[in-house]
Amino acid sequence: MFKTFIPKVSTKMDRQWFLVDLKGQTLGRVATRIADALRGKNKPTFTPHMDQGDYVVVINAAQVHVTGNKEEDKEYIHHTGFWGHLRRSPLKTVRAKKPEQLIEDAVRGMMPRNLLRRAIMAKLFIYPGADHPHKGQNPKQLI
Repeated sequence: MFKTFIPKVSTKMDRQWFLVDLKGQTLGRVATRIADALRGKNKPTFTPHMDQGDYVVVINAAQVHVTGNKEEDKEYIHHTGFWGHLRRSPLKTVRAKKPEQLIEDAVRGMMPRNLLRRAIMAKLFIYPGADHPHKGQNPKQLI
């Protein structure tokens, strides 16, 4: 009889580094692949209550593609905490100011809403251009 292997916190994790180039990629489709790699869902030892994911470096975040009329219609909403201070920004404005926020918000929405989210999101590195300081880790191409 076989027993299901459940890793413990003391089990050594084998974390890898992945590189994702967003030039011409669709935002939602690439965000799901990034979220799966960050959570460790592509590993046979995946356990929902543990952080077993890999590191992901995302480059060319400013050149990500969106379909339909999302460039003008999609809004990012932020509340400052004061009454009446709900801020709405269209995707076009967010892309011009902080293109990293597009990818971070899309991936963050696919993470579990618990204490693991912060630990998982800490392994995501997003850069608007093609340069990144993680060349020493020799990241492999994810997509």
